Amino acid sequence: MTYTEDKRQSSLYLAVSCQSEEPRLPLHTSIALFLLSYCECKSFKVFLVFTKPGCSQSLKCQLPESVDVSDTQLEDLPQLVKGCRLPAVLDETGRLCRAGLAVVLRHIINKTLETDPSRNDVLALLGFKKTCLKACAEVSKWTRLCETGIPSAVEEYLQNPTTQYGHLPLSILSLEQRLAEPVKVHNDDKIRRQKLQEQRRNKKKESPEGREDVDNVSNPGQSPQVCDGLELRAALAKLSVDSVPAVTTRENSEIRKVKTTDLPPLEHVFAEGLYFTLTDVVLLPCIQQYLCSLQARAASLLQQLPHLLCWYSRVQEVPGVLRAAKACGMALSIPQVPTVSLPGPPAESNPTNLLEQEDNHDTTTQQPFVGGPRPTMTKLKEKGIEAVFTPHPCPAWTLPWDSLPGAINPTESKMSNIRAVRKRQQLNNLVAMVTELARPGHTIVDFCSGTGHVGIVLAHTLPHCQVILIENKEESLVRAQCRSADLGLKNIGFIQANLDYFTGPFQIGVALHACGVATDMVMEHCIQAGAAFVISPCCYGFIQNAVKFTFPKSKRFKETLTSKEHMILCRFADQTAVQLPPDRRLIGKQCMGLVDLDRSWAAEARGYLVQVMTMEPESCSPKNNMLVGKPPQNSRLEVISNLKEAPVKLAICSLGDILCCHL
Repeated sequence: MTYTEDKRQSSLYLAVSCQSEEPRLPLHTSIALFLLSYCECKSFKVFLVFTKPGCSQSLKCQLPESVDVSDTQLEDLPQLVKGCRLPAVLDETGRLCRAGLAVVLRHIINKTLETDPSRNDVLALLGFKKTCLKACAEVSKWTRLCETGIPSAVEEYLQNPTTQYGHLPLSILSLEQRLAEPVKVHNDDKIRRQKLQEQRRNKKKESPEGREDVDNVSNPGQSPQVCDGLELRAALAKLSVDSVPAVTTRENSEIRKVKTTDLPPLEHVFAEGLYFTLTDVVLLPCIQQYLCSLQARAASLLQQLPHLLCWYSRVQEVPGVLRAAKACGMALSIPQVPTVSLPGPPAESNPTNLLEQEDNHDTTTQQPFVGGPRPTMTKLKEKGIEAVFTPHPCPAWTLPWDSLPGAINPTESKMSNIRAVRKRQQLNNLVAMVTELARPGHTIVDFCSGTGHVGIVLAHTLPHCQVILIENKEESLVRAQCRSADLGLKNIGFIQANLDYFTGPFQIGVALHACGVATDMVMEHCIQAGAAFVISPCCYGFIQNAVKFTFPKSKRFKETLTSKEHMILCRFADQTAVQLPPDRRLIGKQCMGLVDLDRSWAAEARGYLVQVMTMEPESCSPKNNMLVGKPPQNSRLEVISNLKEAPVKLAICSLGDILCCHL
């Protein structure tokens, strides 16, 4: 391959880890290679990234021959890729990076379909409405279990098998339980009626008086054994398996009269239900390595995984799986289960219950809170806690919109004129704050960037800064990249990833209308990086307890409100639409202020200087709050410490004055 041809290809970067000085492929790398082999995709130049000097020669048996593989070192990665957790794909322009397992795998599927649109088996991997593993792991328990939970648990087991001897990881138990549950799929009523008809037909065959009518009710040429697994036949029929007939006979009138609630449930065939999807591709290398290790060290535990073993067997019947596995050096076989009986897991170890406790941290024992926001607001006021907004330091500041290129101006997009004017006003507020904080050489990250309204303006306005747009929706980010290309911007990069997969250094984080807990995720990411932040929250009603934090967040709010009382504030904080009565909008604004006050105090407890202000003009958005935070870099921390001892309302006003003077 010539250099010119190489430049036209996207580059896929996969991690290599070292264990006992020998290179090995982490599970995320094995999963990506397995999908490349299954799809027979040749659209990528694959780089194995070594953290220590080494080469892939010893890994050759695990690398599909059809994949073009090269070696590289961690320090030689392109800058955008360096700022992300692997796996990652850098497009041919070098400006757009896709990072994270689910994002990269979905991109591999899309590139395969671009090359060969006839690959219906590959298209089916994206699942119903192409949503398989599309929800980010920060908010989807299922994505988190498949993308990070199970691979991490298996990696830990493989590296330290003796420390986990005698018990199964919680994530594996959770998958086992998921596979044991009934399946709910789109339009499953018809399949369930077919299943009921087959059950009655088989029961009639088994009874002596029904043997004479067997030929009248069975499909020609269909053996009783084939009727035993309707779900599996439906799944394989979708994959165009000619040797397995699909059920097409319409059920009789007696079956059609049966109530839906009385129909038999459908059993899991694959991880997400009846059909083979990307989730099964992710799980197969993980479960294959886990079962092989388990059989060698603690085979008796296999008895606790009957549904997982059944799934493992069914996956091997999917056309192309055995071929792809062989190309990747995966020896698929059905483990031998010993006959020694083991007691099941105790009731209190129910995987779903444990996962709920781990993920939600919700105080389910508290009494439900009934009523509007006024009792909660009164409760806070009695403790000296009220929403106070810092005056806007530059309310009249505006970008020179008339002299800016058309591709930057929101009025050039498809949005209405009224909305475009409001968008310009929102951008004025955020760009004003960022401009005051930015210094030459700074990296500014536009989180939840959408089509790039904020990031593109910042890249144009601050040419001596590097701007990175992060968004998990591919369509939005591609549009932003096109707008950037039209403007000829050189100081801008794009990353399609969930927040957790971005690990690069930066000095300022910005987000316009980050919905629900996305605001808290951005704040947390900025605090972890020691970066300043300018954030406009949105969709307060979507706030919920997450893996990394619970609500309320600050010490004072936790001492005053229960989680359910805090959620009441969040729900009413969304009632600020212009169509609502003025008094109701005022209460909504106060609730917004209280929720953001809790957020600001939580950041202040970690040394930040934070102010909550209202964007100007207030009519620019019903969600017009703005959080501006500076990391602990100077002696003002001592002032904050002193202010903490003063009355709450006075402390916030004084803190706002300090920041206003600084800005």
